[in-house]
Amino acid sequence: MKLTHEVLELIAKKKTKAEKVELLKQYETPALRDYIRGSMDNTIKWLVPDGNPPYTPCDPHNCPSSLNKQTRNLAYIVKGGPGEKMPAVKRENILIAMLETIDPNDALLVISMLNKKQPKGLTKAIIHEAYPGLLSD
Repeated sequence: MKLTHEVLELIAKKKTKAEKVELLKQYETPALRDYIRGSMDNTIKWLVPDGNPPYTPCDPHNCPSSLNKQTRNLAYIVKGGPGEKMPAVKRENILIAMLETIDPNDALLVISMLNKKQPKGLTKAIIHEAYPGLLSD
């Protein structure tokens, strides 16, 4: 199984919309869908400070978890989620713990998602075709 950043690297290399849609469908995972929605859907608001959180990336050859397993923790740092009533420091600790246990390249994806950076090679039209209804705008 490919990591989320590996799938996005493959997609960025493709030239046509059809090829990108095909890859999105082929490698669909909760983490990929959450990443795309979190970075491209303007209704998603994050409850953590902008910028880069202070974390120590894990060794890429010995990560104890994956973005696919940790994606559920995003619920604690999104507006409207169960973490909204938590103290900010607790939400930020959840984020840092997540970043420190996943592949460093996937951790960079999470940070870019939190900063609303659009994924390279993807447009809303491509996402609407691959995952109808994923984006609300």
